[in-house]
Amino acid sequence: MKIKENDKIPNSEVFILENGEPIKKNIEEFLKNKKTIIFGLPGAYTSVCSAKHLPGYVKMYDYYKDKGVDQIICISVNDPFVMNAWGKENKVGNKIIMMSDPFLNFTKAIGAEVDKSTRGLGMRSNRYTMLIDDLSVIKIQEEKETASCEISAAENFLKLI
Repeated sequence: MKIKENDKIPNSEVFILENGEPIKKNIEEFLKNKKTIIFGLPGAYTSVCSAKHLPGYVKMYDYYKDKGVDQIICISVNDPFVMNAWGKENKVGNKIIMMSDPFLNFTKAIGAEVDKSTRGLGMRSNRYTMLIDDLSVIKIQEEKETASCEISAAENFLKLI
């Protein structure tokens, strides 16, 4: 990743589903004046993402709130409908904002893109977790391989903040 601790988050277009419609937003709108966890992952419904990464943040939500985190965002290169459906299946409720980066605008801006074409997945995001405070990266953990979810896992990242 090219983004590092103490860097400012680049403003990028992302999407969320609101009232059943995909809405384009600037990521700054979500991060300004807030303490936020963003965890990025290769894709909704993929094995490690579904078994560990997203469920871990749902489970650990209250612990993050106790640490002063205002919001948690899950971002992937899937479209907003897929992200919304995946969030519903994982019972994220109001705990996790399911954000879509289908054109890799944010993913490329922070240097997290990885080519998974040999596995039939195309361009994806690497797996990472960041703590952001008012647009500044405070802490970041990036996995060396997308199949791994250790240093970016909810329970492990919580120990670092």
